[in-house]
Parts: sequence; structure tokens; C-alpha cells
Amino acid sequence: MPAVKSFGAAIGKLQWWLERGSRTAVILQDHALGEKIKVSGVNWRACCFTMNTYLFVYDLMQFCGHSWIFTNMIIRFMSFGKDSLADTFYSIGLVMRLCQLLSILEILHILIGIDKSRLFPRFLQITERIVVLFVVINSQEEVQGKYIVCVLFFLWNLLDVVRYTYNMLARTGIYYLPLTWLNFSLCILLYPLSVLAKAFAICVSLPYFESFGTYSIKLPFPFAFSIYFPYVLKLYLLVLFIGMCFIIQNLFSERKAHLGTSNIKKKRN
Repeated sequence: MPAVKSFGAAIGKLQWWLERGSRTAVILQDHALGEKIKVSGVNWRACCFTMNTYLFVYDLMQFCGHSWIFTNMIIRFMSFGKDSLADTFYSIGLVMRLCQLLSILEILHILIGIDKSRLFPRFLQITERIVVLFVVINSQEEVQGKYIVCVLFFLWNLLDVVRYTYNMLARTGIYYLPLTWLNFSLCILLYPLSVLAKAFAICVSLPYFESFGTYSIKLPFPFAFSIYFPYVLKLYLLVLFIGMCFIIQNLFSERKAHLGTSNIKKKRN
């Protein structure tokens, strides 16, 4: 019997040590998990800060580029009057092309999730500018001296100066109600005008595409058809106006979302 009692005591002590070890392991696991969550939280905050800084720098670069173009256009017009309109493209065309090429990054920003804007409307707006600037205006030197190019650049840069100013302040958590109202209201007025200016620029360029045959392709045998680029541009005009209806609808929804009573109170707080 003493042997049985001593054996039972040993078993009980062993169970106590096992339970104590399991509790210690659980505590250590919980501590390690807490440290891991804490570290991951710090990394996530650092990542968000880095992405926000990158977007701020991007908006700042675009703001500087479009502000320079806009200021240059105004100063040239005040100094030379109507004579400055004819060579607008030659004086600011390079910076304008750089800014529009840089704007392609905005599509990437939406795709990887660091920008919460809707992809399709932004894609339409960027491709419209790329097509008109690089395919239509840049390829036809005769179109570059037209007044419509100056009007188009003026509308684009006025919209972008306001938009990138708002974006920069929003990245830092600063919201001014007048600027917010201007950003989401001015685009509804000026975007249709810019589409009309794009369409007019395309119509002005059609005779030159027909005369010079730029981008028109005649496929050899056995392909019994050719690509006549003026027809492509006329078809693009239809796409341009259909896209305008979609984008204006999106602009109204964005304005309602940002200028609603509840959203304004949140931004003020």
C-alpha cells in the first residue's frame, strides 16, 4: 500500500507539472502573438505612411507642372495677346506631354489599391487626353497652331490645378469646404466643355489626316481591306460622347458623396 500511495503521489505531481507547463506555453504563445500583432500593426502604419507620402509627392509634382503651364499661358496672353495663342503648343507642349504621361500612374494607383477612385471613369479621362494630345495634336503640326489647342490646354490645367491642390491637402487630412466644393463642382461644368474642345480639335485635324494619310494603313494581299484613320477618328468621336455621359454621371455621384451633410461634418471634425 505505501508503494501504491507513493506511485499515486508521483502521478499527481507529474500531472501538476504538465498542467503548469501547458499554461506557461499558452501564456508564451499569447505573448508572442501579441508581439506579432503589435509589430504587424507598426509595419502596416509605416506602409500606409509611406504610400501616403508617395501619393503626396506625386500630387505635388503634378500640381507644380500644371501650375507652371497655367501661369505660363496667362502671362503669355497678358504680354502678347492673341499672338500668344498660336504658339501655345510650342512653348508648353513638352511639359504638358510629361504631365499627361505621368498621369498614367493614376491607373496603377487604383489597381494596386492605394487610390480609392473608381477605375473605369479615371481610365476614360486619361485615355481621352492621351489620344487627343499624342495621336491628334502631336502628330499634326498644322493643328498645333490652332486656337482650340490653347482652349483645350487652359481647361485641362484649370481642372488639374484645383484637383491636385485638393488631393495634396486631403493627403494631410486638411479639408477646406470652399476648395472641396470647387473641386467637385467645377469639373461638372468644365469637363463637358473640354470634351467639346477635344471633339473640335479632332474635327479640325480630319482634313490633315485625309491629306497626309497619317496612321492610315493599306494591308497587303490576302487581307483585302485597309484602315482609313479618319474613319477611326469619327468613330472615336461617338465613343468620346458616350464616355462623357458616363463620366458626368460619376462626377455627380462623387460630388454627392463628398458634399453630403454627414461627410462635411466628418471632415470638419
